[in-house]
Formats: sequence, C-alpha cells, structure tokens
Amino acid sequence: MEIPAVVPAGRMSALPQPVLDLPGGWLLRPWEPYDAPALVASGGDPEIQHWNRTGRFTEARAEERIARYRANWETEKAAIWAVAPAAGGPAVGLIGLADLDLAGGSGEILYWLLPAGRGSGVMVKATDRVSRWAFEDLGLHRLRITHSVANPASCAIALKAGFPLEGTMRGALLHADGWHDEHLHARLRTDTPG
Repeated sequence: MEIPAVVPAGRMSALPQPVLDLPGGWLLRPWEPYDAPALVASGGDPEIQHWNRTGRFTEARAEERIARYRANWETEKAAIWAVAPAAGGPAVGLIGLADLDLAGGSGEILYWLLPAGRGSGVMVKATDRVSRWAFEDLGLHRLRITHSVANPASCAIALKAGFPLEGTMRGALLHADGWHDEHLHARLRTDTPG
C-alpha cells in the first residue's frame, strides 16, 4: 500500500505567497526587487556571515536571488519571506522554509536579521508565525531548526518559538572557522503552542 503525500504536490504553488502580520509593527512579505540592498547588507554583516552560508551579494546577484525566492515558491522548493516594518520600508531580515519535503510533511526554518531588526523580538514572532502557517495552511507535520552550538541567539529563538532541543549533530556544518556541531530543534503540528 502506498503512503499518500502529507501535502499534495501543487498545494503550495496554487496559492499566492501570503503576507503574514506580526505583532509589534512587523510583517512577513515576499521579497521584492527593491529589497536587494538588504541582501547586499547581509553579505557584509559579520554576524550573518559567521552563522549563515549566504555569501556576498552584488546588487545584480541580490536581484537574481530574489527572483529565485519567487521561483522556489512556484516550484515548491522553499518559502522565503522578508521581515519588514508593517508601515513599509526595506527588509531587515529573512525567514523561510527550506529543504521542503511536501510528500513527507517536513521542512527546515532558516532566519537572519540585520542590526536594524536585532533585539526587537521579531524573529521569535516570525518563527512562530511561519510555523503556524506551515502547519495550519500548508499542512506540514514537522519543522526543524538547526544552528551551530556556538550560536546562543539562534538557540534562544528556537526555544522561545516552541522548538524543543532534540539533540546535537556532531560536525554537521562547515563554517568559515571549521566544522561546527549543530543543535537540532523541532516542532510538530500536534505540539501545544508555547
């Protein structure tokens, strides 16, 4: 007997990528070409570069990446949002679902913030909101967050957003300063929020 797909192919791409409201004057929206400077800035930010593998961007490369974010939605490979002020203005961060396995019902949350968004608590809210969308609207069963064990800020975000620590993956990701062990956090659709 064949196991049916948790999320049928085509469910995500049939919908427009939503704008998700957040408390505190923030929202999550699709990336726009005018957000290219935020990607360029992320490539020059030492914190983002230390913990992420985004690389550096020229304006043209940033615009190509934004086009890829949109294409990844249409091909159901990823769902990437800009973290931005609700009143308008450029992106101050990124959050998304990557490594999507719709048939298997899982994905991985990834995120970063520029200095303009740090310390506001927005990433905890964004992580919870994307999780609720992934479970309630898309229909996924399991979401995970991985981060270097040397990155306590990402660990705190995961825990505050309802992603308990499941374990440590040894030598799991190569950073510029060598191999890092990574924490694995996960949240299930059936978990009680908060």
